[in-house]
Amino acid sequence: MSYDLVVRSRRAVLPQGQRPAAGAVTAGRIAALAGYDAPLDAVVDEDLGDVALLPGLVDTHVHVNEPGRTEWEGFASATRAAAAGGVTTLVDMPLNSVPPTVTVAALETKRAAARGRCHVDVGFWGGVVPGNLGDLVALDRAGVFGFKAFLVDSGVPEFPPVDAVLLERALAAVDALFVVHAEDPGSVRESPPSPRYADFVASRPPAAERSAVATVVAAARRTGARVHVLHLSSAGALPELVAARTDGVRLTVETCPHYLALTAEQVPDGATEFKCCPPIRDRGNQDRLWAALADGTVDCVVSDHSPCLPELKRADTGDFAAAWGGIASVQLSLPVVWTQARRRGHGLPDVVRWMATGPADLVGLRGKGRIAVGADADLVAFDADAAFRVEPGLLHHRHPVTPYAGQRLTGVVRATWLRGEPVTGDAPRGRLLRAGAA
Repeated sequence: MSYDLVVRSRRAVLPQGQRPAAGAVTAGRIAALAGYDAPLDAVVDEDLGDVALLPGLVDTHVHVNEPGRTEWEGFASATRAAAAGGVTTLVDMPLNSVPPTVTVAALETKRAAARGRCHVDVGFWGGVVPGNLGDLVALDRAGVFGFKAFLVDSGVPEFPPVDAVLLERALAAVDALFVVHAEDPGSVRESPPSPRYADFVASRPPAAERSAVATVVAAARRTGARVHVLHLSSAGALPELVAARTDGVRLTVETCPHYLALTAEQVPDGATEFKCCPPIRDRGNQDRLWAALADGTVDCVVSDHSPCLPELKRADTGDFAAAWGGIASVQLSLPVVWTQARRRGHGLPDVVRWMATGPADLVGLRGKGRIAVGADADLVAFDADAAFRVEPGLLHHRHPVTPYAGQRLTGVVRATWLRGEPVTGDAPRGRLLRAGAA
């Protein structure tokens, strides 16, 4: 049999672990897996040697911001950056686009903005805001992958938060996955104008996450709904999560590269490129997050790519209170996490589980995030031993503002394939995904 593509690697990361292997591709899917030296006939035969072969990453937490705030990012730039970082599937958050994805009409507006502009496959979250409970069933049927809610101010007026009562009503309204920004508004204080990072961190204490997670858990217990805690930064919330899952609550949790790689101690005063919500915390907290990732308490690692116009970061004043809270990192997530993971004794199969298989399973994309027969041939050639210095000018997202500028990271993406075709950044071939049909 002749295949469209064969990719060989002595370090292929398969569901069974890392081993030498060859993956054969026909019509965009993995048709066969064989030994590294297997005689397979193909139109294109790529031998990566010792460069690792990974499944394409799945990033379920990306703010593309188009339409309405396309000057902040946009589907073309965000998906080009994703592909450059080994991400072949992303799920776009319902904000900070205008309109936010809280009605079917808004979803169709967003799909129209994305169509023909995506270099990777893209799905969409719906949103829960006051006043749109009646829209949730229709959004679910229209193919969103679930619904996002904020318990605290989102930062944009068109996506207001919900309280505990409304959250529970939403969970009971439709059988879907709910993903929650879990910070308690009663525990969050207004940050004073200040260039001191310590002042900003103090305004969003660990107690805000612990209290909000308790609210989410209580609502999930009463409704039986499936819930997911977004971007966990405080390890203090872990005992509540563990206890809930032990009791059978349908609960998952993610964290982000910046919480695993950056610490409060290293943030210089005025360095607002480090600002995100919830905030980057201390080194001891980070160690506990890594332990929770290692033991399976934390299910996955996703970027929370949240860019903005450079002037909104207020580098001119260094005022953390006034700066937009968000870190743009979709292109750097893989090397950031791999750099830290290998230092802590983890291997590439761990990273694949956290950043590809885990997020894919979270949103029901069983044909993504794994190198397996029948899965989409979304593949990444990852030079796991190569090092590079982060040069902002080489980043593909629209505004190259990053807290990783100048850092030396390990792991270089050499090539990315989407359904067996190389992603070059020229002709966009990404598909728009619908839950239940992808």
